[in-house]
Amino acid sequence: MASSAFEELSQTGELGPISFELLRRLVHQVRHTYGFPPPEGYSEWSDDAAYDLITTMLTREGEGRKFVTSCFALAADDASLERLFLASIKHFLIDEAKKTPRGKLRRRIVNLMSGDPVYRKIPGTPPRWALAEHAEGAVWQGDLDDLVARAARVTGVGITRWNHSGPTPKQTVHALNTVLLDVLQYAQGAVREEDLAKVLQARFELLAPARFTTLYADEGTVSELVEQHAATVADPVGVEGVAEDIWQRLSPNERLLLPYVEEDAHHAAQLLEIRHRHAAAVLSNLKTKLRTALSAEVDQSAVMAALLRRGEDAQS
Repeated sequence: MASSAFEELSQTGELGPISFELLRRLVHQVRHTYGFPPPEGYSEWSDDAAYDLITTMLTREGEGRKFVTSCFALAADDASLERLFLASIKHFLIDEAKKTPRGKLRRRIVNLMSGDPVYRKIPGTPPRWALAEHAEGAVWQGDLDDLVARAARVTGVGITRWNHSGPTPKQTVHALNTVLLDVLQYAQGAVREEDLAKVLQARFELLAPARFTTLYADEGTVSELVEQHAATVADPVGVEGVAEDIWQRLSPNERLLLPYVEEDAHHAAQLLEIRHRHAAAVLSNLKTKLRTALSAEVDQSAVMAALLRRGEDAQS
């Protein structure tokens, strides 16, 4: 009967219960040390989340259990096997985190802060950032909710243009910097990189799905917020045809405003980088076109979803 993971693998050459339990424990150790988010489908870490992560690692196409046998082949004892498992889990979680929207946001703000002498990265894990003026060793010890609330009180900035590749627009850089500086000044110490990404996500709703509203309403007003849903079935009522017809009649600026049609003219002016009066006219024209085109006979939310997909495809 094996008494350790190294012995178990030596005897059987397979991942057994002892090795699996070691992996579970190491997953929790890595995620706690580095602050990795839980796997998709979980709001927080648990043993079930850890088991799912291990299963994903073991069933990867082209990789599978190779990481277990590779680690064992390089190990000389239990301690070295544990270190190799730890490194494999850490690298896998890094790769998974990079695929998530927050991971992409996190890399964006790290690139921004790395090129600005106002910020200072604090060595160690998890990675943290402070202002260069902060005292060495000062670390934020408060609640994340306090930082989110602080960011919400920063006014006068907004992000309505978020490119998925290439350089970050100047207006977006200004907005991110304004909030980061205010939050870190409030914290008076280093804040976890992951927490800064969460703060910016909450402040600008950067990772939220595009919102839209029905425009065929009493007195022609913008009304109830509806949920966007994908067109996964056939198009019996001509939703795609209606959407394409509307899309072709929209100007480039009107297409940009589609996901933000419920916002005001000030928001539109920031997005389009034009004067307030001009932006108000563009927004008004867009609403008029949509009210006219979205009759009671069509599924308005489905048409809006189709229009927004066209906008996403155009940006990509």
